[in-house]
Amino acid sequence: MTDLLEPRAIGRPLERIEGRDKVRGLAPYAYEHPVSDPLYLHPVQATIARGRVVAIDTGGVAFPGVVAILTHENAPRLASDENRELWVLQSDEVHYRGQFVAAVIAETPEIAREAAGQVRVEYEQQAHDAELRPDRPDLVRPDKVNPSFDTDTQEGDVEAALATAAVRIDQTYTTPMEHNNPMEPHATIALWADDRLVLWDSTQSAHGVRKTMAAVCGLDPAQVRVISPHVGGGFGSKGTAHPHNALACLAALAVPGQPVKFALSRQQMFVVAGYRTPTVQRIRLGADADGRLTALAHDVVEQTSKVKEFAEQTAVASRIMYAAPNRRTSHRLAVLDVPVPSWMRAPGETPGMFAAEVALDELAVACGLDPIELRIRNDPESDPESGRPWSGRNLVGCLKEGARRFGWDVRDPKPGLRRLGDWLVGTGVASSTYPCYVFPGSKATIQYGTDQRYVVRIGAADIGTGAWTALTQIAADALGCPVEAVRLEIGDSDLPMATVAGGSSGISSWGSAIVAAATAFRERHGTDPGPGAREDAEITQPPASRTHALHSFGAQFAEVHVHADTGEIRVPRMRGVFSAGRIINPRTARSQFIGGMTMGLSMALHEESVMDARFGHVINHDLAGYHIAVNADVKDIDAVWLDEHDPHSNPMGSRGIGEIGIVGAAAAIANAVWHATGIRVRDLPITPDKVLS
Repeated sequence: MTDLLEPRAIGRPLERIEGRDKVRGLAPYAYEHPVSDPLYLHPVQATIARGRVVAIDTGGVAFPGVVAILTHENAPRLASDENRELWVLQSDEVHYRGQFVAAVIAETPEIAREAAGQVRVEYEQQAHDAELRPDRPDLVRPDKVNPSFDTDTQEGDVEAALATAAVRIDQTYTTPMEHNNPMEPHATIALWADDRLVLWDSTQSAHGVRKTMAAVCGLDPAQVRVISPHVGGGFGSKGTAHPHNALACLAALAVPGQPVKFALSRQQMFVVAGYRTPTVQRIRLGADADGRLTALAHDVVEQTSKVKEFAEQTAVASRIMYAAPNRRTSHRLAVLDVPVPSWMRAPGETPGMFAAEVALDELAVACGLDPIELRIRNDPESDPESGRPWSGRNLVGCLKEGARRFGWDVRDPKPGLRRLGDWLVGTGVASSTYPCYVFPGSKATIQYGTDQRYVVRIGAADIGTGAWTALTQIAADALGCPVEAVRLEIGDSDLPMATVAGGSSGISSWGSAIVAAATAFRERHGTDPGPGAREDAEITQPPASRTHALHSFGAQFAEVHVHADTGEIRVPRMRGVFSAGRIINPRTARSQFIGGMTMGLSMALHEESVMDARFGHVINHDLAGYHIAVNADVKDIDAVWLDEHDPHSNPMGSRGIGEIGIVGAAAAIANAVWHATGIRVRDLPITPDKVLS
């Protein structure tokens, strides 16, 4: 693997390159891009969970300014129904409540919304099923779990090992449906003109949306351009196209030559923009008298949609986390009349490690061991699943450094002993892990300009993580020039191919392409290139992915206070220590780590989308009813990392950091709640009623 020149920019806490433009309102987000004479779209959504549209009455829509009303009877025809989620307005079928069944295009957003409210839809309602239960007789086994992991795995004789274990744990843990709520809602401006479809889209993957929508609309990918230089968060929900993209494209095709703006409302985002599936997880652990694991079984039930299958890889982390000679994991799906679940920050690892790390805490109590000591005793020397050596696993170092910084040594192992007035005080710990992904296919172009700056082009996405800055730092070091001599261009599918900003893979994948292009540039043009000098490069799967197990690890620590009378839970202190290879930019990295930890706190105490199975409807579908952590909930949160360089991961020696911060955070808080109260809460979120009961 080609190494960088001696780092001069990498490792510096540079301010965000685009930061000043953002705070001055000069960095346009999707809905803000200037277009001439835009029209506006507002959808009509199904009020039943399953059935057919029998009739649509638009006769009452007589508003001046209404340009078109689209239904399944008159909408342009799409070309491919391979992705049924995107088969919008193509038939009379209703698959879930909130599905788009019509849309109004008008001269102002107010007219479009008012007119959409006047469209009358008659349905033939059919019996629906929207209830997730682990005892359902019709659970199905998916072929694969996201993205391509084996559904079930087994090594050794788990049942025999459990039966003979000196210490056993057998518990069920649940996590609720959770919804991504980035600050910027999903939004698209669509324009069909000159035989080309242009989308200004809030997306984590301009090239991914281009490829998907070209196939759906029956266009050559060269006929589709997706522009997204600035994205206001996504947490995975913007990593793929959703029905709003298809509806915006239909609208543009219906009114050629005029741009159509479509931004989802917060309530609409709870239906058509994905969510984290609820899970029911049974975990059984067996250990010898010294606390060394002899058996581990992690069996998961979750939900998917009848429209399109998505199977979250909830138990996958248990396959690699600890040394247990007898292991089994499984995933089963309830296929329901509900919207399609999708990616949400660290899919799989986030809910799976909540259950696994609470179960491990319970095992530590049963064995009479400190939770950190139990984890250290079960730390595997190599990947338990593949047998490959770790590219870098320093979980033990994270646990020990975290314990030192947190003050773990003064902790009494018995629960419910420490009080501050009316508040019960407890501390908890949990481990974190996340894979190190480098996706093949990203390309980069470097060209030397007449202004004596290197122009680096790659169709990457910055979703608020700092990619603009980190990629510039990587390019500067790879070219051996100052940061000021690099001008980065990203966020456009007309730029060279870039993989998705997802799976914490962005900097690893795009940075590798930039380093490869810079290496080729230096070899051909030297350090004194002439104007117009240019080189391109594309990365393939790194060889290390076949020889080493590539993962990051971390340790999460939390202190909680639980009011003895009201059950109110506060988290005054959290600490995270992470092993994630070389850190490109400490300033933006710390923001990513503590952002993930804050989201884990939110998961632990607040977030829950409540499905009313009678109607197939999430009833708390806004930020008044769907609670997330706010400033008052976030007190003293800090994250640090071990000083490392991973020689196997990529040329920068880094590993992704966007998601590992959330993994394990909820478990650390749940374990701290037990330590404060002696009450073990196994169902998220942890609310006052659960500790008072």
